[in-house]
Amino acid sequence: MPKQKVGAGETTMSLARKKGFFWRTIWDHAENAALKAKRKDPNVLFEDDDIFIPEKRKKEVSKGTEQEHVFKLKGEPAKLKIQLLKLGKPRANEDYILDVEGKLIEGKTDGDGRVEHFIPGDASSGKLIMKNGKEIYPLRLGRLDPLDLISGVQQRLNNLGYNCGGEKGELGEKTKEALKKFQAEQKLNETGEADAATKAKLKELSK
Repeated sequence: MPKQKVGAGETTMSLARKKGFFWRTIWDHAENAALKAKRKDPNVLFEDDDIFIPEKRKKEVSKGTEQEHVFKLKGEPAKLKIQLLKLGKPRANEDYILDVEGKLIEGKTDGDGRVEHFIPGDASSGKLIMKNGKEIYPLRLGRLDPLDLISGVQQRLNNLGYNCGGEKGELGEKTKEALKKFQAEQKLNETGEADAATKAKLKELSK
């Protein structure tokens, strides 16, 4: 199977689920070595990246006839990780409801304000509901743009609670304000620019 173009919103995990593979089978394939070196993260693909999808291999098993058999599909679900902060401090032990495409999961943040749950690899949207519905945070799941793009910086800022005001791909005033707030709370130079130190900290906190 030849390489194909990554579509809008697609990730290695969503492509693997669609094609019937474990995501590591695709991500770790020798044909994708250059893509892996370039993007570093299976969820950080950009539209029109070239990705290799291998051919499926058939597996045969012997089972008795005239009997019912159950075959379980093994999989590698994606894991959603969120850390909630308020004025730079973790929002620890707070109740929440996580809505992933209609499936509701109730929980409580841990001592570091983190929310962690396994979710389907092809899930694309959701929302985090706090304070009995008084706070609702839309979630864009799966794909992150590369950090060398402003859109990638904005996605990570928004995910960490620094609102870029709906600006997409442009370093507008809202994004600059979000950057300065993030830089101040992380004790970085308050430049309002996506400099190397800021990108490094965003990458660290977005793992």
